[in-house]
Amino acid sequence: MCKKLVAFFSASGTTKKVAEMIAEEAKADLFEIEPKIPYTKADLDWMDKKSRSSVEMSDKKYRPEIMKKEMDMSSYNEILLGFPIWWYVAPTIINTFLETYDFSGKKIVLFATSGGSGFGNTIKELQLSAPDAVIIEGSMLNRGTKQEISDWVKSI
Repeated sequence: MCKKLVAFFSASGTTKKVAEMIAEEAKADLFEIEPKIPYTKADLDWMDKKSRSSVEMSDKKYRPEIMKKEMDMSSYNEILLGFPIWWYVAPTIINTFLETYDFSGKKIVLFATSGGSGFGNTIKELQLSAPDAVIIEGSMLNRGTKQEISDWVKSI
């Protein structure tokens, strides 16, 4: 039996809704990647060069702290990892998550929500944080309809 985990980061709630539907459809456990300091609306203002998200995303070495939760990753074969796309890549908090736990030998399938951009360099940038995992570009699930999610889960 392939045990699955749906791990996600959601700044505004959009990715969370999609992740919950995926977990239900895939009969997977759900894990929320929570920032130690929650993001405010001002933090997420990508038009403001001094906003928290802009500062974090301009420094590829930056790792926002996450709420550390006891998690036995060894019990999962496959991780469905979701996030919003920021500046054509995953937010750096996803790197924090991948560097916090051991994903050696795991299959990580990405899903994302976005206002318009695709995955860009996401896999390349995340692979550095989980070098012994197989990271696969999954799907952009912007509409997040039950049918879209059901079809996607069946395809992976």
